[in-house]
Amino acid sequence: MKRIVSVSLGSSKRDKKVVAEFLGETFSLERIGTDGDFDRAVELIAQLDGQVEAIGLGGIDLYLVAGRRKYVVRDAQRLAQAAKVTPVVDGSGLKNTLERETVFWLARRGLLGEARWECTAGRWRIVEGRPPRVLVVSAVDRFGMAEAFARLGCKTIFGDFFFALGLPLKLTSLTTVKVLAAIVLPILCRRPFEELYPTGEKQETITPKHQGLYAWAQVIGGDFHFIRRYLPEVPPEGEPLPLADKIMLTNTVTEEDLEELHQRGLRRLVTTTPEFEGRSFGTNIMEGVLLTLTGKRLEEVTPEDYLRLLRELNWQPRVVELA
Repeated sequence: MKRIVSVSLGSSKRDKKVVAEFLGETFSLERIGTDGDFDRAVELIAQLDGQVEAIGLGGIDLYLVAGRRKYVVRDAQRLAQAAKVTPVVDGSGLKNTLERETVFWLARRGLLGEARWECTAGRWRIVEGRPPRVLVVSAVDRFGMAEAFARLGCKTIFGDFFFALGLPLKLTSLTTVKVLAAIVLPILCRRPFEELYPTGEKQETITPKHQGLYAWAQVIGGDFHFIRRYLPEVPPEGEPLPLADKIMLTNTVTEEDLEELHQRGLRRLVTTTPEFEGRSFGTNIMEGVLLTLTGKRLEEVTPEDYLRLLRELNWQPRVVELA
């Protein structure tokens, strides 16, 4: 049995272990949270090194991406360097392939609201309805997703400054995202990661904020912990539900998360990674699976390798109708 383990800076309450089969190979998939304890994460990665097929970094990005440029997060690099033999992945390979393709998959099937698109010679055009208003909570964390919505002509807000920095700076252009990323990310990537992203116990708390963005959007996409961190409150009985008729594209959700979204009226949840016993794992674990199936070294793998395997696996998004 091949073993993939995600070592996460997130809450240990979200830990999960399952056994699954991919292309005739049996895998043990496991997520271990360290409750924000960085030293404990380093220790776990060192212990797992050489004992498993791949190690995933959870609750932290090794790379942030804007266009063709990748920015290395210093704290994540320190974690990855604790492994000397086993490859370490953060899910960025899947974010740039699977998530981009997921947006197009939904567009073809009319699952992004009332609109439907078709693609001819690589060009997308809308054939029914109007493009939805989209909130991508962090473009540099999900640049493949952000680019896909832009190609579909969706009116999109990229919430990087709101959700990562708490600054009310609304970005509506990927060009602007790339320019600001080149200025800001070399500095931010050297800061403690917990200043940018909820880790440990912070993942368990919902503090309603940025309510205008949630109300404006018809589709909300991106990292689930960013989305959940500022979700609107559950209203008193009889009052309008804040996520009514909205669609969410994310991953790493539990059955408890589904209930929280249902209470707020979410219409449709789409996860880019499959469901295992009521849980969708993060892209880092699933990238570990695909990397293992390629039989290649991490530095040899291309996006085309991942896309080919996704086709062989007949990988499709998980679509849950909640309303």
